Amino acid sequence: MNVARMRAIDVWLGTPVCWALTLWRKLVSRRPAPPPTPATAPRKIMFVKLAEQGSTVLAQGALAAAVERVGRGNVYFLLFKENRAILDLLDVIPRANVIEIDARGLVGATLGALGALRRARALGIDTVIDLEFFARSSAALAYLTGARWRVGFQPAHGAGRYRGDLLTHRLSFNPYLHTGQVFRLLVDALDHPPEAFPRFAHVPPPVAPGPARFVPTAAETAEVRAVLRAKLGRHADAPLILLNANASDLMPLRRWPPERYVDLAQRLLARHPGAAVVFTGAPNEARAAEELVRQVGSDRCASVAGATTLRQLMVLYTLAEVLVTNDSGPAHFATLTPIDVVVLFGPETPRLFAGVGSRTRPLWAGLACSPCINAFNDRNSDCRDNACMKHIDVPQVLAAVDDALDARRAGEKRAA
Repeated sequence: MNVARMRAIDVWLGTPVCWALTLWRKLVSRRPAPPPTPATAPRKIMFVKLAEQGSTVLAQGALAAAVERVGRGNVYFLLFKENRAILDLLDVIPRANVIEIDARGLVGATLGALGALRRARALGIDTVIDLEFFARSSAALAYLTGARWRVGFQPAHGAGRYRGDLLTHRLSFNPYLHTGQVFRLLVDALDHPPEAFPRFAHVPPPVAPGPARFVPTAAETAEVRAVLRAKLGRHADAPLILLNANASDLMPLRRWPPERYVDLAQRLLARHPGAAVVFTGAPNEARAAEELVRQVGSDRCASVAGATTLRQLMVLYTLAEVLVTNDSGPAHFATLTPIDVVVLFGPETPRLFAGVGSRTRPLWAGLACSPCINAFNDRNSDCRDNACMKHIDVPQVLAAVDDALDARRAGEKRAA
């Protein structure tokens, strides 16, 4: 489903639905949620994160905390079908515990949501943790599961969009904490009585890399090497530098100008004559990526955009040395592999959304108008000229790539 359409539905349909459910809750279900006790402690926890696979990677700590509480087999995840691939790769919960909604069209999404709710009720889900910041649809779904405990972010004093009063644990969203910390706090909130919130006298856990690490099989590695041979010929075994030139259509403002990727590729090939540069991307980005390769004009440069599955892309990350990408899903997927990642931030800030770990190198111009996209404005912006991205120049990115390569060479020497 188109992202702009999803947002419009969430506003125009989600708002009255949340209002009606809130009225129902106040008139019919007036009893407040009882405080947690050993007898009423969560036994089956379901996370709701409908969109954005990159955020799912940042939720690893929250998922692991839930698994520690109730066991791997009792943790579930509700999402849009198109976004489940990375959750399967994380392998934190059983694949059978992933509940999908097919979001292709309003009718399909509605029927999928009803089916997901029926399954959640049949499973006896007693706790829902809503990872969406201020989406109305996820708040409504959390309430309609019938779960005893419903944890999520509640807007207050004009900070955040209306999503009804459907949660039991109503946390204030803290924009000064990393997203990984914020997600983990939603799980920690279950140790506190619902009536205490929004006050939350709890020290946030430190940001730490997630435990998941992607390890391909020998057959998978051979498959991807075959793709590289088809694209790069005799240069297929050269050290690889990957460029992901396009962010998803969720936020086009995150894109770095494509001509700068061409310039960067040409400089990298000149500076590292033994290396090859490969552009990556989704199938709908294949034509644009091929055009960038044509402009680079080197037999050491190729595109695999649209030629790999997500799992094959992850294998490619294990074979390459550095990835340069806009702030998007691949920046987070790559943190599950040994590759170094240079991430270009603009309308959002690395303080909240950078991948966790020493192999991530965020670049951010820090302009006065940046970040302009945040949880409180539904991640919308009136900007039509992303100066924040244009202020990151090619020499800066080139230097970050060189730093990453130097660090890898130094690490290899120490290991030897």
